[in-house]
Amino acid sequence: MEPMPAPLKAIFFDVGNTLLFPDRTHILAPLHQRKQSPSLDQWHAIERKTKKEFDDILQHDGKADHSFWYLFYSHLLSELGVHDDALRDTLVNATRVSANWCDIRPGTRETLQRLGRRYPLAVISNADGKIADVLNRCGIADCFQQIIDSGLVGYEKPHPAIFEAALHTMNVSPEQSLYVGDVFSVDYAGATRAGMQAILFDVSGAYRESTLPRVESLEELENKM
Repeated sequence: MEPMPAPLKAIFFDVGNTLLFPDRTHILAPLHQRKQSPSLDQWHAIERKTKKEFDDILQHDGKADHSFWYLFYSHLLSELGVHDDALRDTLVNATRVSANWCDIRPGTRETLQRLGRRYPLAVISNADGKIADVLNRCGIADCFQQIIDSGLVGYEKPHPAIFEAALHTMNVSPEQSLYVGDVFSVDYAGATRAGMQAILFDVSGAYRESTLPRVESLEELENKM
């Protein structure tokens, strides 16, 4: 990652697939009942495929879109040889509930605390108005000075209004702010269009072949700061 073009005054984080990950055991329970248990490697492979497809769609459309998980589960079920639209819709709906994003990586709180001693931290998340409760239950809400939830703000990433609202709340300029999120078209493109610096949080490796700034863990992010 290249050096930051301006001194940082704040770091903003996405939540899903950045700070918290889906509770796959709970979400995929309907599949498990059919004796289907996709591996994490399969999950990441489908995620990589879906992100490329979704980015193409959103880059051409330019609007907030809710088709990501529809595409994801369509691909996953196809790979598993399961053809059931009702099951797909059940999986999609379960994944869109913020409470089902409660898998937290070891060391997340400690790394956030160390980063928080250097920079004010905040969250910008496309969620259902309840992401602060989820972060609190996962034990990291107090690491952030502000938690900006699209369900409460009324705008979703990549719309510039949600980034502008967060910057105003934190009283920082966009060029002195860094946004960390996992989807290029939503997080990286949205933040940079708002004038912020940005890094992709790329656990699945969807952007590994690109030249975009990216990390695969909070520890890697901390080491690059």
